[in-house]
Amino acid sequence: MATIGFDNERYLQMQSQHISQRLSAFGGKLYLEFGGKLYDDYHASRVLPGFEPDSKLKMLLQLSEQVEMVIAINAGDIEKNKVRGDLGITYDLDVIRLIDIFRSLGLYVSSVVLTRFANQTAAKAFQIRLENMGVKVYHHYAIEGYPSNITHAVSDEGFGKNDNIETSRQLVVVTAPGPGSGKLATCLSQLYHEHKRGLRAGYAKFETFPSWNLPLNHPVNLAYEAATADLNDVNMIDPFHLDAYGVTTVNYNRDVEAFPVLEAMLEKILGDCPYKSPTDMGVNMAGNCILDNDACREASRQEIVRRYYDALCEQRKGRIADETVRKLELLMKKAGVDLSSRRVVAPAMELAQKTGMPAAAMELPDGTIVTGKTSNLLGASSALLLNALKLLAHMPDELHLISPLAIDPIQHLKTEHLANRNPRLHTDETLIALSISAATNPTAELAMEQLSKLRGCDVHSSVILSPVDEKIFKRLGVHLTCEPKYQV
Repeated sequence: MATIGFDNERYLQMQSQHISQRLSAFGGKLYLEFGGKLYDDYHASRVLPGFEPDSKLKMLLQLSEQVEMVIAINAGDIEKNKVRGDLGITYDLDVIRLIDIFRSLGLYVSSVVLTRFANQTAAKAFQIRLENMGVKVYHHYAIEGYPSNITHAVSDEGFGKNDNIETSRQLVVVTAPGPGSGKLATCLSQLYHEHKRGLRAGYAKFETFPSWNLPLNHPVNLAYEAATADLNDVNMIDPFHLDAYGVTTVNYNRDVEAFPVLEAMLEKILGDCPYKSPTDMGVNMAGNCILDNDACREASRQEIVRRYYDALCEQRKGRIADETVRKLELLMKKAGVDLSSRRVVAPAMELAQKTGMPAAAMELPDGTIVTGKTSNLLGASSALLLNALKLLAHMPDELHLISPLAIDPIQHLKTEHLANRNPRLHTDETLIALSISAATNPTAELAMEQLSKLRGCDVHSSVILSPVDEKIFKRLGVHLTCEPKYQV
């Protein structure tokens, strides 16, 4: 069982208090730019064991009477059908998903802002869809020379041309389906409009990683670099904070590089910049809620190895540059890990070598390693799932959870009617067959009840899995890695 390393309850309390304090410091309204994933932050839950994926949302719920949500989406991303990689859905669909989630939890979603709007056909169609849902839609435009041309940006021809987003509550959370959506520009534009009308408002940023009060090369911070390796993000000491206070803190390159421009903009809008460094702008308290430093360090090291394997597979598919893989290799070296640090790799590869066919291995919550091999009936991933469920349910290995007689008609359907050359059952087909068996077989029903125990388990496959198997493992909450090669 993974050691809990993070105090989630303390985090919820401390984080909401800190945001309330920042809101009081401005005395009017606070525009809070929410970086990263506001909902389903699985990266944070992996590197900080005990952090719940919806923690940030729960924290906002403690301030729900003060909060309203504004979602920013780049109109160009709508036109390009940009996809959120972890969920496999387009950014516009994710906006609708987020609206439904926020509303169902009692959070007030006041509006959506289409940033860099240029009358794109898809963006206008999306606006109609949102308005039919009762969501107000605003337009923000590309500003020539932004952000370097400060004088132009902070003028009636810059931020002044953007729609003023009507807000009614003190804490305005600006979030987005992904990076490049224009959250910062949205906040700055709103500050311009608020102060032009003589209203007091401020800005702050919520970004979980890197953790400002952990060492630069702490594995938690290195894991953030691993997660953003393809974006060339680099953690660095905040030179502005060090110069202003003589205190070493950690930030990342884009915020440090942008700070002089942001500082100048805030001075021009507010008359004086309230911050002396990028670290000052942040409100993140996660680093203060680590219970077990060793547990978080080890969890983060494991995340770096997983990211490396993911990059190897993406490289094999031709989707990322070689530089990304090399950067991850350096991060592994910094973190003091190698491929042998992932316990499920060796058993999977040994079984694959022994059988000459694809194989897979899983580490169960108690540390037990279970394997699955390819057979005439099942693929290795399907065999692994069934073997893991049997072990968790304390069933003998030789027991058949699904009768071969039940598998045969499924294989006949695949090969004879669906023109599939591979008769072996994928994980989705296996789970459906198991669920059907559970209707009449108590043993199969008991095995089905173990599925929730697989969440958080590590799995390694000796080959790149089919999209179907990969998707099932993701839905089960399993941490999957694959060797960067296809099944022959």
